[in-house]
Amino acid sequence: MIARGPAPTFDLPAELALDVVTASALLVDFIRRETRKAGFSRAVMGLSGGVDSAAAAFLAARALGPTNVLCASLPYRTSSADSLRDARRLVRLLGTRSVRIAITPMIDAYFKRQSGASALRRGNKMARERMAVLYDLSARERAIVVGTSNKTELLLGYGTIFGDLACGINPLGDLYKTQVRSLALELGVPRNVAFKVPTADLWAGQSDEDEIGYRYRDVDRLLRLLVDRRATPDEAVAAGFPDRMVRRIMKRIVRSQFKRRTPLIAKLSPRTVGIDFLYPRDWGR
Repeated sequence: MIARGPAPTFDLPAELALDVVTASALLVDFIRRETRKAGFSRAVMGLSGGVDSAAAAFLAARALGPTNVLCASLPYRTSSADSLRDARRLVRLLGTRSVRIAITPMIDAYFKRQSGASALRRGNKMARERMAVLYDLSARERAIVVGTSNKTELLLGYGTIFGDLACGINPLGDLYKTQVRSLALELGVPRNVAFKVPTADLWAGQSDEDEIGYRYRDVDRLLRLLVDRRATPDEAVAAGFPDRMVRRIMKRIVRSQFKRRTPLIAKLSPRTVGIDFLYPRDWGR
């Protein structure tokens, strides 16, 4: 169990206000309940040294006990040394078990005869390789894979399908990026991790906000208006958001819908999985 320090201060926009104490309690219960419902008592997850994976690790440690959580560091040869150090410090702080498995040999072997592969292709391959390792560890440990994607990333499609978007349960998927930072501070995540420049660390110098084109703080405010309050793009512009920003964000939401659902099955029978066979997974118990 992680002891909580003094209440943190964080300038969260009013429209993104979050009761972090209640949220953390609900998410701890979610992890504990859903892990048991799936037939597991342990969890495995990737720990990058960033705020999202740190928050998820803190929650999992509270829910299941530190010794029942395996945090995996899965670096490539260009991965940030600072992030690797932060991941090690988080493991020591939490008291979880940990493992370090470099994905460099797998990635380099695959691209050995494809020297012209783009950074995007290589980055996607790294994300999927990491998830393949996590699922192998989950089989070894008999543990559920805990995801770390937040609501902002899910809505923008900012993730690799069957890579970092894959998981057994996701405690952070209904929290915007700025809300995750607020929650992380409440949980006791060190401030240098909570306020680190967000990056997927797929290639040197990569930054989430540079790729998205806007600050998370501003994107989250817009997403809150468009998604949670169901405002139209015109209403968002009238509320003060630049028209170009609104159109770009809406385009990303629409184009990434395929990442937020299970693969669409062509319907041929009266009851089709994912369409009209929608019982919860505990049906029949």
